[in-house]
Amino acid sequence: MEKIEIKIKKNQKIRDFLLNYGFSKAETNKIIKNRDVKIDGQRCGEDDVLPAGKTAVVFAATLPKPKFEILFEDENVIVLNKGAEIEVQGENSLEGAIKGARAVHRLDRNTTGVMIMAKTEEAEKALKEAFKAKNVEKKYVCEVAGRPNFDGTVLSAYLVKDAARSEVRVFNNFVQKSVKIETKFTTIKAGEETSLVVAELLTGRTHQIRAHLAFLGYPILGDGKYGKNEINRKYKENYQKLHCFSLKIKKINKQFEYLENKQFICKIEWAKKYI
Repeated sequence: MEKIEIKIKKNQKIRDFLLNYGFSKAETNKIIKNRDVKIDGQRCGEDDVLPAGKTAVVFAATLPKPKFEILFEDENVIVLNKGAEIEVQGENSLEGAIKGARAVHRLDRNTTGVMIMAKTEEAEKALKEAFKAKNVEKKYVCEVAGRPNFDGTVLSAYLVKDAARSEVRVFNNFVQKSVKIETKFTTIKAGEETSLVVAELLTGRTHQIRAHLAFLGYPILGDGKYGKNEINRKYKENYQKLHCFSLKIKKINKQFEYLENKQFICKIEWAKKYI
């Protein structure tokens, strides 16, 4: 029997909590049946709501495995397709699951797609410098509510990070503590109620694509933080439909020049006909 302590980030039923963490349906049913979730030493029942901020102690036969697929690997780097419900760093993260892997950039917990991680200190330094110098190009595809007519024009706004609430706010003009954001959006498929949009980041801020699109009136389907609950329920989407489908290193130092102009592609089923 394995024991794991999990910080509860939001109020939710035990079943949702376990499934969201990555336990299978079968393991979730078993844990609930045996009342193998404790908070403050007390066993929890299926109908109990787990309170945000507390720590749940879970006993399980097997722990969930992080969801990812390796796309490329050598002695210096590993490129993978990150699944949903996985943090890049921290508890039960990609760094913990892939021995020796070092994060050099991030994707949100429920954002999927291409990531590159370093396996050596030299590669970590080189990749971080490439990202800082904006020599890495990433492209995302997302499904949004509405019919935007984005034509590839770079759109600017101002973003304020609220660390206490783990969210950001976007404004048209500069406000106190705000930073400028720039995102290029292109509509690739316009539907009656939802559309597919390709996004390219010119600045890389927390939740930038998600918050910027919501600010423009086109929230991403499944986004529980910046989206619309009625739309998410209608389309039965629990995770934001945001996927990084392309990562290209345009320039890097000579030690790793074999990675220069190398593009890693990972298409997603719901948009593969359009990207």
